[in-house]
Amino acid sequence: MKQSPDVDRPSSRRGLVLALVVSLVIGNLVPFGGLLLYPFTLMATWVHEMGHGLTALLMGGSFEKLEIFWNASGLAHAFAAESRHGFVSVGGLLAPPLVGAAVLALSRGPRRARIVLAVLAAAMVVSLVVWVRTVVGWISLPVVAALLGAFVRWASPRELLFLAQFIGLRLAFDTVTRIDYVFTDRVVVDGAERLSDIATVANDWGGPRFLWSLVIAAISFLLVAAGLYSAWHEPRPAQLKPKRR
Repeated sequence: MKQSPDVDRPSSRRGLVLALVVSLVIGNLVPFGGLLLYPFTLMATWVHEMGHGLTALLMGGSFEKLEIFWNASGLAHAFAAESRHGFVSVGGLLAPPLVGAAVLALSRGPRRARIVLAVLAAAMVVSLVVWVRTVVGWISLPVVAALLGAFVRWASPRELLFLAQFIGLRLAFDTVTRIDYVFTDRVVVDGAERLSDIATVANDWGGPRFLWSLVIAAISFLLVAAGLYSAWHEPRPAQLKPKRR
């Protein structure tokens, strides 16, 4: 009895389910699970701070350096015109769910997953050379980049799909799982108290801070939903057209 050719074909849907289960089990049931996920937490911090910095560059400003600390907080030394501070803050807040949703949507096949992981690894290496200026960043980012590079070079199609979907989930849910940060007025970064991103948005754009918190939270949830929807609805394999005689 012949099996359908789709039986052994790697599925982004199965990879998504496996990545979700593994993330939940490690994060909630495995002793010291948070320590195992720590490199990916720092990766989310890196994405957040890169969001600030790249947005500042897009706004015509500057991005001088990026700092990541042991408690998974970070600081982007990014500057733009005073009227654009709100955009720079939003760029950081929405970067993890936006990048996570993009990874989920684009990694719907082993070949695409390989490309996505290679791009992420290359972006980390570039940021290490150009912007990262803390020991934590110098240690954690090369480890994650090396992991991604190893998967790109040697992983099986199913393993590629799993890691891409796992990273996509971790990034997409970062703002959602740390949603209290979106509703916080002040934060402590490297021992110093600072105005939070959402407070900067409210100061720059006007209106109640709580309202902007709700807006950012809603956009984050929509991005997560869009990423999950895209990953779940796999593209159909191309049908072979009959040859003309």
